[in-house]
Amino acid sequence: MKPKILRLKDLPGLRRRTRRVGKTVAFANGCFDLLHVGHIRYLWGAKATADILVVGINDDASVRLLKGPSRPYMPLAERLEILSALEPVDYLVPFSGRRPLEMIEALRPDVHCKGTDYLVRSVPERSVVERYGGRVLIVGDRKDHSTTDLLRKVGRKRTSARRTSGR
Repeated sequence: MKPKILRLKDLPGLRRRTRRVGKTVAFANGCFDLLHVGHIRYLWGAKATADILVVGINDDASVRLLKGPSRPYMPLAERLEILSALEPVDYLVPFSGRRPLEMIEALRPDVHCKGTDYLVRSVPERSVVERYGGRVLIVGDRKDHSTTDLLRKVGRKRTSARRTSGR
């Protein structure tokens, strides 16, 4: 089995190899802190846009920056292991910071995919992608799922269970 986890410096070579054999590349990114059905639908939607799907995954420091000091719930190594087991994911690349601009510039994907919480015009990386001739697409289902919502639901169920058990 080929290793799925790449580094930033591997991306230009991956791009050259895929172009040489006439394949297309899609890029998607996220924290993927606690995997839920919205993530799965997003990844399948991104995979449907190209032959190869490269997924950028926020490192632990950037998850804290984006989501707050109590996050991530799962460390990067575990998130990478889980995502690497998913069929639509061909490659994973960890990154730091708020946006994967450096990765997009190195990979130059044919398609940059974002979830339905964005509109094409609101995608922060859009100008970079369009400058080299790539496309930005919105994929996945309606934004009805989030890690934050899942945690709230679990918290309510735990609180309710404690009340009914007399604790």
